[in-house]
Amino acid sequence: MMKERGLPRSLRLMFSGGVAVGLGLLAHSVQAQETKTDDAPQQMQRVEITGSSIKRVANEGVSPITIIKADDFAKAGITTASEALGSIAANQSQFTTSTNVGKGGTVGASADLRSLGSNKTLVLLNGRRLANSAFDGSTVDLNIIPIAALDRVEVLRDGASAIYGTDAIGGVINFITKRSYTGLNVSGEGIVPSKSGGQEGRINVSGGIGDLDKDGYNFFGVVDYHKQSRITAGQRGITGNVPSLGLSQTSGNTFPANFVDTGNGVSGNPLLATGCNAAHLAPNAKGTSCRYDYSSTIDVVPETSELAVIGKGTFKLNADNNASIEYLHSESKVKQTVAGDVFSGNGSDYLLPSSSKYYPGNGTTPAVAGLSGDPLSVNFRSAGFGGRVSEAKNTADRLLLSLDGTMWGWDYKTGLSYAVSKAQETLVSGYLNNDAVRAALLNGTLNPFGASDPGVYDAIKNTGKYLDAKTTISSLDFTASREIAQLPAGPLGFAIGGEYRHETAEYDIIHSVADLSESTGSSTSQSQSGKRNVGAVFSELSIPIVKNLEAQLAVRYDDYSDVGSTINPKIGLRWQPAQNLMFRSSYSTGFRAPSLYELNQPASTTFTSGSYNDPKLCPGGNVAAGGVEVRDCNTQFFTQTGGNKSLQPEKSTSFTLGTVFEPIKDVTVSIDYWNIKIKNQIGVISEADIFADPNKYANLYIRKPDGSLDYIVQTNQNLGNVHTQGFDLGLGWRLPKTRVGDFAFSIDGTYVTQYDYQSEKGGPYLNNLAVYAGGVGSTPGVVFRWRHNATLNWKNGPWGAMFQQTFSTGYVDANNAVSAPYDTHNVGSYTRYNTSLTYTGIKNLTLTGGIKNILDKKPPASNQVDNFQIGYDPRYGDIVGRAFFVRANYQFF
Repeated sequence: MMKERGLPRSLRLMFSGGVAVGLGLLAHSVQAQETKTDDAPQQMQRVEITGSSIKRVANEGVSPITIIKADDFAKAGITTASEALGSIAANQSQFTTSTNVGKGGTVGASADLRSLGSNKTLVLLNGRRLANSAFDGSTVDLNIIPIAALDRVEVLRDGASAIYGTDAIGGVINFITKRSYTGLNVSGEGIVPSKSGGQEGRINVSGGIGDLDKDGYNFFGVVDYHKQSRITAGQRGITGNVPSLGLSQTSGNTFPANFVDTGNGVSGNPLLATGCNAAHLAPNAKGTSCRYDYSSTIDVVPETSELAVIGKGTFKLNADNNASIEYLHSESKVKQTVAGDVFSGNGSDYLLPSSSKYYPGNGTTPAVAGLSGDPLSVNFRSAGFGGRVSEAKNTADRLLLSLDGTMWGWDYKTGLSYAVSKAQETLVSGYLNNDAVRAALLNGTLNPFGASDPGVYDAIKNTGKYLDAKTTISSLDFTASREIAQLPAGPLGFAIGGEYRHETAEYDIIHSVADLSESTGSSTSQSQSGKRNVGAVFSELSIPIVKNLEAQLAVRYDDYSDVGSTINPKIGLRWQPAQNLMFRSSYSTGFRAPSLYELNQPASTTFTSGSYNDPKLCPGGNVAAGGVEVRDCNTQFFTQTGGNKSLQPEKSTSFTLGTVFEPIKDVTVSIDYWNIKIKNQIGVISEADIFADPNKYANLYIRKPDGSLDYIVQTNQNLGNVHTQGFDLGLGWRLPKTRVGDFAFSIDGTYVTQYDYQSEKGGPYLNNLAVYAGGVGSTPGVVFRWRHNATLNWKNGPWGAMFQQTFSTGYVDANNAVSAPYDTHNVGSYTRYNTSLTYTGIKNLTLTGGIKNILDKKPPASNQVDNFQIGYDPRYGDIVGRAFFVRANYQFF
């Protein structure tokens, strides 16, 4: 045991936990200690804090950490781990569940500290790794985190490769479950938006038996189920035609079909003469063909469901040592709907003969003048059979056997774990067999211009699982720490440990389904697999240099069987010159090994997110010699993605400098400066950049023998460097007591001063700060100059309330999909307010009700085209709108 010393209790809280943001942690934690005096010495349990291997009193670390208590999730109506991390200002951008729309083989949801890419944020569960999402391969799917089983979330806002190894460049997020539990607890929650769609329901049951100290054992388990219904574009009025932005993201693959006469080259649409008067259809700018507004027929929020089951048994071996077994099973399903299947004619791909009863002028289809009578090459969608519906299922399992305690004066922990992540993509409806479509056009049963023969859909549909993937991690770890000497300024802390991991990855293409539908993007893919062994040793020292000055020294050696070895050190300093003032600083190097997925991802071909002009056959939107307007102009082309076995690790340096101080009683302020540089970032050149500079990226255009564009290449590669820096700012204020109750205010903000990146090695540095740009990774986005979350908490007896504001500054929009005068658009700042009321006056029952997005603030308008949701950006805006939630929690015993 060690005596607590140093800063006042409120300052110690801010120091060890960063700023307790957004969810009432500050008020909860400070009020819980009101009966104690600051001067009374107390014995405190030594614990392990995220970012260090040395057990210590919580206020002795050197790294900035934000702690969110899980008990406060309910107060804000938070239902997913992804939403919980949205309250952390440093977590600037995320791959949200809504971003899955229109994309296959993705992580369901991910975190992204410092906007460096989700693959540079390490996600842990109880301090140990989970298997990464099987499809993404480089980050954990947040949808599989068992939020109902959590005790707290610790967010380390500092590079930590010297402690944890790969992936910890941007920081570490450690989800920590309850250590033990006794009793039975049941809770239910419902969320109802004020507009149609998007309803949510949640129920969880947790229970446990045995007192670890009295009985020598504890068993507890949690079962949690959450479901959210879909929201369609029509339910929110979101379409691709936004006149105020000059934005019209449409497709030349239409329903009814556009066509090209293979005999004389005449092109058009049977409905062109009537102004393309059909659902989601409109004439193109030149009035020569029709365009299909595909973005108005999609889900803007997909239907989702999550199930998590976690069980843990802990056994007290003796007074100082425990053994435990823990098992997690979690699964997430995302079902999404996009526009009908696409069949793009290219001379001889999809031909409608003049003998067909659906040929223009033969009956139901209006006649078109000038046709030669030769077959028509048709470009169309299967909108007559509904949209394409697919389901992605991700499951995670982890079995952990562990020992921890104290032996021979050493604090130790060791664990043997096996973690597996599985993912699959399934075609549910709306996908068609391409060969069967060609045959049905020729035999006259499929109508590309209207209603087809009865029963034809059943004859040509394509359903079933077409992608299957699995990643595994088998690991053995050991860490031991103790005070090894007594120096004049205090005890010298020491830790040493090691880790061994065996990782595998398998990516299987189910060709019996994938080959039948080109729009899956997998018909030309081949199954791939990879494996690696990783060995690591690490050590750490906590050195009291002089009174109130402490240093942290850490170093880690990692050896990868496939990409080599690396050594990464870290040095940190903590100086407390006065009782109400503390300074902290750190410098470290980091690395990220390319994931097995990035190395071995199967090459696949799918449609680009946006619509573009072929720079050769339709430069500037004008058809050139050999070009065909409906094929080459303002259309979605194919893009090929895949792995690269020649990838090299990313390397980084990180520097932080911060202070925590109490200017006046009960007011705590923290300021932390951070500076991160990355070399050899792994990513792809964005599709927008490729089409914006066809000369520079000429080698990425792959053409067919007739000169038309077959696909662009977007495989993984080592790009250039990244340099970002900024400040994390926090304020916590416990107001004086009043007759109407106790109030506490907190604010957590991040101000970014620089974010520059290179899109290629040796290239110029480009700005991504407050500007929509390429940045890091495969999808362009924005780095906000300032984001904050501010919370006011109130408590009076059994009543409690919370009022919260989230804010982000505006930025220069994408502007690369529109022409003047709409190409100078700026996205405005974005503010939302949430509130809730909690009552605990009934024994064993807690009731909470609230409103999310009180003012029903719509997401700011954006002309980005990198996501299928057009008119706004689903990564940064709340399309659900105002939503009411209620929650009841009852503890039976």
